[in-house]
Amino acid sequence: MHNESPKDSFQVIRGHIPLIISIPHAGECIPESVASDLNAVALQRDDTDWHLGRLYAFAKQLGASVIQARYSRYVIDLNRPADNRSLYPGQATTGLYPKQTFDGQPLYQEGAVLTEAEKQYRLQNYWHPYHAELEKLIQQVRAQHGFVLLWDAHSIRSHIPRLFEGRLPDFNIGTYSDQSAHPGIANQLAEYINSNTSYIAVANQRFKGGYITRHYGDPARNVHGVQLELAQRTYMQEETPYPYDAIKAEQVAVVIKQLITQTLMTLQQIYQKE
Repeated sequence: MHNESPKDSFQVIRGHIPLIISIPHAGECIPESVASDLNAVALQRDDTDWHLGRLYAFAKQLGASVIQARYSRYVIDLNRPADNRSLYPGQATTGLYPKQTFDGQPLYQEGAVLTEAEKQYRLQNYWHPYHAELEKLIQQVRAQHGFVLLWDAHSIRSHIPRLFEGRLPDFNIGTYSDQSAHPGIANQLAEYINSNTSYIAVANQRFKGGYITRHYGDPARNVHGVQLELAQRTYMQEETPYPYDAIKAEQVAVVIKQLITQTLMTLQQIYQKE
């Protein structure tokens, strides 16, 4: 039973350049109607993309449009399709309505049942508003500039054996194997990092891009979707209470900003030639 009305499920800043930054997993809010069914593990929100709004604070100065979720991915995962089909068939992952943490621990109290009515409520009140706003932003930015760079910002702990082997590289760049953005962009960005910084980057490996990158990224429509899955060790402590490391964050933010501006320049050159 929902005793509260959902507050705005996202916050948005409208910019003036052909760049949209989407931050779907940094939300920490869990409505009481959901929290009452969750266990203590879930309420720690361990799988949050912590502090990304702060890390990407430079976006406003750049003139980007930014859309950021307010609610936790444990309420509903905005980077999964509405029909809940798997984005990584055969691999461990989490769904539209997560029931486990990344480590496989249950999120719900024993006996709690997630009804179809509750699923539909979350879909209508949290998932659809975010995506309707993102679609509107894309259309507005493309109409104004002719093309869009959609940068989907994520972060994750470096060691999650259930999801991937070993230690995750610092920068994991995904363009759905060159389908969501101009071919070669992901490899160019990874090569830039590996050649010019102390960080390690890979392109289109374990994290190729989730629903947002795959669904909206369409070079034929002049929309280029790039996902960055950043290892959290690059800017914060990966253990609870997950504090921000301002010194590390400042260093990595410079690199992220460079990647974004470099991608914008590449796309501008492409469209100037057409």
